[in-house]
Amino acid sequence: MMLGYLLGRAGIDVVVLEKHADFFRDFRGDTVHPSTLQVMDELGLIDGFLKLPHQRLQKMQGMFGGETVRIADLSRLRVKYPFIAFMPQWDFLNFLRESGKRLGSLKVMMSTEAIDLVRDGERVRGVKAKTPEGIIDIEADLTVACDGRHSLVRERAGLEVEEIGAPMDVLWFRAGKRENENESLFARVDPGKMMVTFDRGDYWQCAFVIPKGQYDAVKARGLPALLDDIARMAPILKPGLAEVKSWDDVKLLTVAVNRLKRWTRPGLLCIGDAAHAMSPIGGVGVNLAVQDAVATANLLAPKLVSGCPSEDELDAVRRRRAFPVRMTQRMQVVVQNNVVNAALKPGNQPLKVPLVMRLVTAVPWLQGVTARFVGLGVRPEHVHSPRSAGN
Repeated sequence: MMLGYLLGRAGIDVVVLEKHADFFRDFRGDTVHPSTLQVMDELGLIDGFLKLPHQRLQKMQGMFGGETVRIADLSRLRVKYPFIAFMPQWDFLNFLRESGKRLGSLKVMMSTEAIDLVRDGERVRGVKAKTPEGIIDIEADLTVACDGRHSLVRERAGLEVEEIGAPMDVLWFRAGKRENENESLFARVDPGKMMVTFDRGDYWQCAFVIPKGQYDAVKARGLPALLDDIARMAPILKPGLAEVKSWDDVKLLTVAVNRLKRWTRPGLLCIGDAAHAMSPIGGVGVNLAVQDAVATANLLAPKLVSGCPSEDELDAVRRRRAFPVRMTQRMQVVVQNNVVNAALKPGNQPLKVPLVMRLVTAVPWLQGVTARFVGLGVRPEHVHSPRSAGN
């Protein structure tokens, strides 16, 4: 949606496909970081965007083995929007779609799923799509795969994925929240258990971390046993857990960390999770995808006026974005190895706060360093793509 908006704003005819009839998916990333807020500001959309219901987080802190730790303090960032906005992604996507309706060259097709590529020899010429009216071909000078970590377009293009691995999966659910119920803790880590909670205003969105591949074992223990574990970790959630009535209320998110070695074929480019699946650590995935979109528009919008850029010109996006992706994934792996693995290790051995986490907690300016990495990332992008007359 972001790339579609940016290209439509530049006067490029662009079609965005969404296979569902709406954007309502409860398990999409909902953390909008300062880097993305800055992009919305540069597009002139920030005032309307921040009128949407959201909660703001500046100080990321939690409990690690019974000790309070502070992971980052975004108030120390010298930026226009020094906070993370928690906003359901469907609101973000609907806002972009509504904002894009004034762009005559942007078309969004709902209930339209790309099921294969249309080719002319080695060149990708568009996609074959399933619609409520039947199968259609949508031809395009350039096809951009933004269809996530299980990208069908990427698979059909035969692009090789380099798996980095993650030691965890996530159980995603919501718990009721009482009026005036507040909690300053963002994350909780106990021996063998780890959980993150997001204040959604009228409910808690919860991510309970489990060892990779252990969902069936967790399920075999029964839902009451899981809810008891959660209530002991976070007593504030106990009343609201009554809303988790069955396993249908708990979504399994399979965590993957990977990246493509090559992001392109002639006429095709992959970005976002289709090019590099991120760990949920730091909540950076959606923001990196937005950064990819901005970089893609900056590099390609002027060239798309004359048709499809060459594959070397398309590869400029990978060359621009590969370093931020690698650095972010490297840091996520460090956290996985030093925090997540230790937390999820079986047994009841007392947890020791890692030295680096102790240092960050004790030294406030270090909380600004971690805040910069989480909130702005490596090499944040700014909108330089053209804006056509009338847009």
